[in-house]
Amino acid sequence: MAYENIVTVATINFNAEWGNKAGNLARIKEYMKAAAERGAKIILFPEMALTGYNVDNDGIAMQQRDAETVPGPSSESLAEIAKLYGVYAVVGLPERDAKSSILYNSALVVGPEGIVGCYRKIHPAGKESLWAKKGSEPLMFDTPWGPVGVGICYDTYSFPELFRYYAALGSRLYLNPTAVHNIDGWQDFYYTLLKARAIENGQFLVSSNLAGPDKDMLFPGGSLVTGPKVAGIGSTYYAEPIEDEEALLLATIDLSISDKARKLLTLYNDNPITGVPDWRPDIYADLLKRLEDSEKWGVKKVPEIVAAG
Repeated sequence: MAYENIVTVATINFNAEWGNKAGNLARIKEYMKAAAERGAKIILFPEMALTGYNVDNDGIAMQQRDAETVPGPSSESLAEIAKLYGVYAVVGLPERDAKSSILYNSALVVGPEGIVGCYRKIHPAGKESLWAKKGSEPLMFDTPWGPVGVGICYDTYSFPELFRYYAALGSRLYLNPTAVHNIDGWQDFYYTLLKARAIENGQFLVSSNLAGPDKDMLFPGGSLVTGPKVAGIGSTYYAEPIEDEEALLLATIDLSISDKARKLLTLYNDNPITGVPDWRPDIYADLLKRLEDSEKWGVKKVPEIVAAG
């Protein structure tokens, strides 16, 4: 199937007011409209943008109260905006499973057709694990510009397997809703690893971070668009990061640059010398099987987190 290459993407430094779901939802919808009116076709919001991110000490009452099923009131409301403007949008929220009432740290995807899906964070970080169960399924959704992969924050920085999984299946664009807070060293951690993912896979990456206060945490923004250079190996910013304030960033990108970068990397395309890709999932599958058979990494039963109410 032939995909289009040129697409305008938007990413938002968003100050989510902690516990104010209605107010955050209204502002998310306004940003969606503003981005769409400026030509954006794919719009990214941060992790937990709908409610705010932080845990109140060790209390999870806010997440339990404000979590929603998908479909649910907020997802359906956002889907209406996406259908009206013909755009895709990804928004972080606490999701409640309709059957089990288990909570997940999720990224809702809406598009011109309505609700597309919901990615459940596979690797919850820190105090998220007080309320959010680990997800187990990747989410890659189809668009006129090809398949787009989604990962949330810690999934992206410390577990490059997910990014590579999407790239191996043909994704040229990865979306990273995130909540990296303003601690010593955050810039090195955040910018270095995002650029590394883009370079490793010859892939475009859009990241959206929270900005401003969130309960007793402070978020620095730094939302950006990065991807491979037009020539050679390396990465560049297609939308330079903005820190410490709310901002709507736009970039018009040419995803065919990803195709060219991958020919140089020969990870997923045939190496002209060997005639096969350099990536070797058959070997990696065997190595993972060995880990599964080990005492430390064998399958363990993890208690399920069930939300009250």
